[in-house]
Amino acid sequence: MITTLHENSIPRNDKPPHVIFAGGGTGGHLFPGLAVAAELRRRWNDVAVTFIGCGSPIEREWVTAAGYDYVILPCRPAPKRLWHFPGFLLDNLAGYRAARRFLAHHPAAVVVGLGGYASAPMGRAARAASAKLVLLEQNTIPGRVNRWLARSADVACVAFAETAQRLRCQGEVRVTGTPIRPGFADASPPTQRRRLLVLGGSGGAVSLNESVPRALYKVRQHLDGGEIVHQAGPHGVEATERLYKKLGLEAEVVPFIVDMPRMLGWTGLAVSRAGGSALAELAAAGVPTILLPYPHAANDHQRRNAELFRSAGGCVLIDQRELTGRLDEALAEAMVGLLKDRPRREQISRMMQTLARPNATTEVARIIERLAGRAPSLATLPTLDAFRPARPEGPEPLAGLRAVRPRRPRQPLLPTSR
Repeated sequence: MITTLHENSIPRNDKPPHVIFAGGGTGGHLFPGLAVAAELRRRWNDVAVTFIGCGSPIEREWVTAAGYDYVILPCRPAPKRLWHFPGFLLDNLAGYRAARRFLAHHPAAVVVGLGGYASAPMGRAARAASAKLVLLEQNTIPGRVNRWLARSADVACVAFAETAQRLRCQGEVRVTGTPIRPGFADASPPTQRRRLLVLGGSGGAVSLNESVPRALYKVRQHLDGGEIVHQAGPHGVEATERLYKKLGLEAEVVPFIVDMPRMLGWTGLAVSRAGGSALAELAAAGVPTILLPYPHAANDHQRRNAELFRSAGGCVLIDQRELTGRLDEALAEAMVGLLKDRPRREQISRMMQTLARPNATTEVARIIERLAGRAPSLATLPTLDAFRPARPEGPEPLAGLRAVRPRRPRQPLLPTSR
């Protein structure tokens, strides 16, 4: 059920125990929350789950497809222009009041902040309502809202040890990793993967849509007949399809990929942005990746994410701001280096897996259960001083938007004779 919540509107009562997931807006913020909600439902069958967000299409589609109630709060991001500031204050004040009213009629044991501006009103209201507050942070550099909410959070679950050092949290900071959808343990051996995958984020990336096809054209003789799948975003499909057709390349261009565990399981090389959730999934599947951080990301967090992976030997990094030539030429050079060097790809794949924390979903669910009075102590969970990478695992993928049904390959994606 989708509800638009204003200050005076009250939806139907939920049955306790009640866990609220606040935020979303993009796949990177939303999917960790959906993964944890699914794990809570599996472990704790009487739990009531509500997602609260800004009303974006991706939130509506995925939350309702998963069967959770969805509530829309008035909220908006911090303005870039001074004359938009009064509207920003009014909307977010209305969102906070609506969140307080919602919690008064639907008490929650735990509120989980997913990050982004849409998590701010409910995260702030949680403390006033004496609900426990848990934060999820997927990036090395914490977002502005999570930095603000951390001052009153009971637990902050972070992706990396480096993240913990940048949060001033009232409660505990736990290095859990980023919760991911299940199913990544089913990845095929690297030598059997023959898909090249392009990921521009849930909204797509114009620069990748324009440059990757041209780069692939330059290295076409090294592709060995492998399959190309390009996630172009909802507004980039037609233009990207035309470009591939113009270049004479066969590619499957889609707005969004639902079955990401299966898709990555047969991917031998990926070109991707460097959001925290995407990196967690790529690492769990052990996919050799060329990372192109979004150059305008807040606090340059995507570049910091990519640098962490590069320092561990888990990726090739191309920073668009440092290029003196064309992006497609730099991409083609990086692709050739990997396509022609199978041992290097396999080494990068192994290093990616050492960065994976596929048990993050379970660990975050246990923290929520404990705060709600339903689980054992947190003592068995990793802390900042006891950070160790884990190995991949997981069962079924979540359902949602348009799915791409990958074909099971018969031959390696990349040349095995070099």
